[in-house]
Amino acid sequence: QVRLVESGGGSVQPGGSLRLSCAASGRRFSINGMGWYRQAPGEQRELVATITTAGSTNYAGSVKGRFTISGDRAKNTVYLQMNSLKPEDTAVYYCKANVRYGGIWSDYWGQGTQVTVSS
Repeated sequence: QVRLVESGGGSVQPGGSLRLSCAASGRRFSINGMGWYRQAPGEQRELVATITTAGSTNYAGSVKGRFTISGDRAKNTVYLQMNSLKPEDTAVYYCKANVRYGGIWSDYWGQGTQVTVSS
């Protein structure tokens, strides 16, 4: 089985910064790409940013220029650097990985980490 574990969430004032991490662990798996999604109360889960194994990135318009996604392939880890945070960034942030395990490609999700932006 493959497991994703997120860390780095917390509370911050508007204009502050946080860095999220997501590490994939397991045996005999490979990753095609990873990404971050978020879900605010009463809202649908939405894409924040994704990164491919080749390093290509994609961002939601609402975070472009403020958030940066990066990855460490050797550690099977993806990061999300969040700067200039706004109250509307408050949500549970989830990591997703497209993983090949047992010969099958599937999407795996982390348990989520809370980010709260408030004065």
